[in-house]
Amino acid sequence: MVKEIKNGRLYFDGCDTVELAKNYGTPVYVMSQTDIEDKMNAVHKDFLDKYPNTHAAFASKAFCTTAMLKICEKNGFSIDVVSGGELFTAIKAGFPGEKIEFNGNNKQLSEIEMAVDYGVGTFIIDGLQEIPLIEKVCKEKGKKVNAIIRITPGVAASTHDYIVTGKKDSKFGVPLDDDVFFPLVKQAIDSEYINFRGLHMHIGSQLFENDAFVKATNVLVDNVAEIKKRFGADTYELNVGGGFGAIYINEERKPYSFFLDPIMETIYKRFDEMGMARPEVGIEPGRSIVAEAGITLYTVGQIKDVKGIRKYVAIDGGMYENIRPALYQAEYTGVVANKADAVHDQTVTLCGKCCESGDIIIQNAKVPGDIEAGDIFATYSTGAYGFSMASNYNSNPTPGVVLVHNGKSAWAVKPQTYEQLMQNQEIPADIM
Repeated sequence: MVKEIKNGRLYFDGCDTVELAKNYGTPVYVMSQTDIEDKMNAVHKDFLDKYPNTHAAFASKAFCTTAMLKICEKNGFSIDVVSGGELFTAIKAGFPGEKIEFNGNNKQLSEIEMAVDYGVGTFIIDGLQEIPLIEKVCKEKGKKVNAIIRITPGVAASTHDYIVTGKKDSKFGVPLDDDVFFPLVKQAIDSEYINFRGLHMHIGSQLFENDAFVKATNVLVDNVAEIKKRFGADTYELNVGGGFGAIYINEERKPYSFFLDPIMETIYKRFDEMGMARPEVGIEPGRSIVAEAGITLYTVGQIKDVKGIRKYVAIDGGMYENIRPALYQAEYTGVVANKADAVHDQTVTLCGKCCESGDIIIQNAKVPGDIEAGDIFATYSTGAYGFSMASNYNSNPTPGVVLVHNGKSAWAVKPQTYEQLMQNQEIPADIM
């Protein structure tokens, strides 16, 4: 068990969280290497070891640090990046370029240059004007790159609107209109600087049903057949994305096989019927790898009891280090780490210290009746999109990340200081 209660305290991957709070300060993100690797082992069991000619790329947008990317490399994962910053993190981590996929809907010229220079393995084309940019860079550098094209399959997945990405009205992917999609495919096939390998999709995030995956996979294969018919071009790679659900409150986590078996059955069946060689199949899990592997530790401060309405318990973090509740009403649960064995039967609103009424971390948090200033509160399942989406709102420095593993702990990312917060600011004397 990564989470356990001993001597009245919460332990996480063998570490006393109260001691972690004392030694590293709060707020602080804590990531369990054991839990991360357990999830990666599950991907191996249910996909990589089960089906030949497959690969898994960790969607680094969920949690992108050099330490995390080293864990990916150690466990045989590729990575998916969507920005120059994520790519630069991979470069700093010494991550193999050939195992990097460069995704994203508006790649900048400077980012494409960095990716070509580093030898990124696959470009995922996600824009109608992207191919000329890639060609320009490759021509200048005398290089040729592998690429697959991300489509918008027109399948609506059951999740929050902000994390649906596969419906027709989406900023992501190439629309499947005949006069848009096929000319772009031909452009890629004909390019002397692009090795066109196939298609990509991603239908959304935090999904718990598999029917939308199967529908979208059929759309993907339909277009493979049409590409073969129109241009005589084979498809060597299909990427079916990620979006597999993680546990935040009381969701039922589905094994990776629940999603991937029907996807692979569909691909095998359809390609065999078409008489085409089965392609390499890739996936991009992100949240499902790291969400449950993270907790955030806070120190309780002011407590405000509005009689007959609610009790506010303020912590020393807030929406600057976890924007998800304010952004799309994400729900969390947690425990008072230093009173972990106490009955948590009092309902309070766990709020942050930012100057916003919407700065609520947990709307209906369960805590012991004797909660008080100085207690340590641990919010569960904050490993995905906490650190990644952190900001400096209200000029709050971003918290650090502590990696824990079998009772040992160390900084993976040191907390930002006030000096670092101000290091790029200047007073323009010649103008003022």
